[in-house]
Amino acid sequence: MSRPRKFVVDTQLFIHAFRGVAAKDALKQFHRRFAPFEYLSVVVAQELRAGTARTEDRAALEKNVLNSFERRGRIITPSANAWHRSGDVLAAMAQDDGLEVGRASKAFVNDILLAISCRESGCILITENERDFARIRRFVEFDYMKPWPGT
Repeated sequence: MSRPRKFVVDTQLFIHAFRGVAAKDALKQFHRRFAPFEYLSVVVAQELRAGTARTEDRAALEKNVLNSFERRGRIITPSANAWHRSGDVLAAMAQDDGLEVGRASKAFVNDILLAISCRESGCILITENERDFARIRRFVEFDYMKPWPGT
């Protein structure tokens, strides 16, 4: 018997849900169907927190997203090995792909760490960012898919 699939939702999908009714409804539907299999990456939490300037937005984020995952023990955190491996991936991308590490965006570096930590945790990343994650997957094996599974 196969293990149930576990999922991590990428930052941009949360942001779309905060800003638009259709995206919010799609994310809510996903939550209803897959809540027992859904996890939050601290990388995504960091990016969401960084994007909240207003106190009331931060409070809503904590209440409606961050705290609910924490209460259920569904937080994934990159290990020390994931951090080391992300540096190795960046170095390989510089050598094989021409990436200028010093010019790589923080978001792209976070995406590498997110991909590696999803792999470590056995989670499938749900993302719209196929371009960057396909590039990363050339250097590290992990699973990702477009939104929304099972719909």
